[in-house]
Amino acid sequence: MTDFAVIGGGVAGLATALLLARRGHPVTLFERDSRAPCGDFDADFFDWPRPVTVPQAVQPHTLLGAARAVLKEELPDVYGELLRRGASEYHELAGFAEPTEVREGDEHLVMLQTRRILVETVLYDALRAEPTATLRYGEPVTGLIVAPTGEGGAPRVTGVRTERGDFPADVVIDSGGRRVQTADWLAGAGCRPPVVERHRTGIAYFCRWYRLPEGRAERPRGPLALTGGAFGGCAVFPSDNGVFGVALFLHTDDPTRTALRDPAVFETAARAFSSGAAWLSGGPEPLSEVLPMAGLDNRWSALVDEEGPVVTGLLAVGDSFTHTNPTMGQGISLSLWAARWLADHVDGGVDPAGAEFAGAYHAWAVDTLRPWFDIQVQTDDAIGQRYAERSTEPPTGFARQRAAMLVCGLSDPVVGRARARVRNLQELPREAYEDPEVKRHLAAWLAAHPHWEPGLEGPSREEWEKVTSR
Repeated sequence: MTDFAVIGGGVAGLATALLLARRGHPVTLFERDSRAPCGDFDADFFDWPRPVTVPQAVQPHTLLGAARAVLKEELPDVYGELLRRGASEYHELAGFAEPTEVREGDEHLVMLQTRRILVETVLYDALRAEPTATLRYGEPVTGLIVAPTGEGGAPRVTGVRTERGDFPADVVIDSGGRRVQTADWLAGAGCRPPVVERHRTGIAYFCRWYRLPEGRAERPRGPLALTGGAFGGCAVFPSDNGVFGVALFLHTDDPTRTALRDPAVFETAARAFSSGAAWLSGGPEPLSEVLPMAGLDNRWSALVDEEGPVVTGLLAVGDSFTHTNPTMGQGISLSLWAARWLADHVDGGVDPAGAEFAGAYHAWAVDTLRPWFDIQVQTDDAIGQRYAERSTEPPTGFARQRAAMLVCGLSDPVVGRARARVRNLQELPREAYEDPEVKRHLAAWLAAHPHWEPGLEGPSREEWEKVTSR
């Protein structure tokens, strides 16, 4: 058995530790925060300040079909417990007027609607019950133990350091997130630097949480995301136990964004979008202040360069490796993919602390994670540019085709399935949208709507500035 040390008790760290422990490996998880989930979701979610450890903890999350599939296949007890504690399923193909033909793969087009704290709590409870797992909360990792040479000449990590002492490990998993100091620790040990690629998004988010009134017979379908405005958009995130989040987003340079911190201004602005108005009608109970988040980027941070692994015995999972802006909601899915790959391969006969294993993991990530990272960068660049320019001109070319696919997919299950497969990370856009059947259906829809032009959702700029100047 391989002895693992896991840095970070977020979703990526908990899931990786749990998958490894269930394969019989000794795992010690180090989390800097002294508080662990207590099971009172509202108290943990709204009253637990985590601006340093997990700044995105209070922002909306939705588990895409890719993440749901990993949980159902690898951790079915965890998935069942999430449902038992109030998470809800949303099938992307359930909203068509006529029943749709069931096709292979449709079972993966189901999202799990829940707050992040529910996922963390259930993973934490499951990990605590594993006999080979040790959880050390309130004990941040302060450095790495590094031997000067390892396999292939690269330095080898042999454990972690904390204020309470050194802890040897065969392999260290870095799941500490985008703010962990791994690069500094490696530099201090004489390692070559990680290969870091960073793309600024220029998008700011403002979220407020609500609870649906008791006895409300129906709720709008969701998740509803409307990002087609000239300068901003609104998204609604149905969650667990009657709770939902409303998020507004616009460019970080937009002078009106500071006004959205006022709850009254925020709510009036959200109602200017059809999705926000649908969910805020009927008097839901506000549960939070307006929660801002900005300064986000898409960052790829690899421990392999042109010469090979910069270090052995250290592997990164989650935001430490692939940090993606939340517009596509793919962060947890990519983390769970990586956690499963590691758990599936550590017993494959190759030393998981060696250069060959590090190279194989990196090659897998380039093939599997990197395409979705690149799509996220392209998506955020397009959104950020549109919001910065505030152009009211309808999109043309490729952007017009994608807008047509969005509208067509609301009524055409073939096109809707293609979009859902991309959204749930089942198929890359170049594969899903170039399918001949999908192209035929889209062409038929455009022929039936010869005068259609993509519109802009939401208020005009003049209306928006009146709202935000109150």
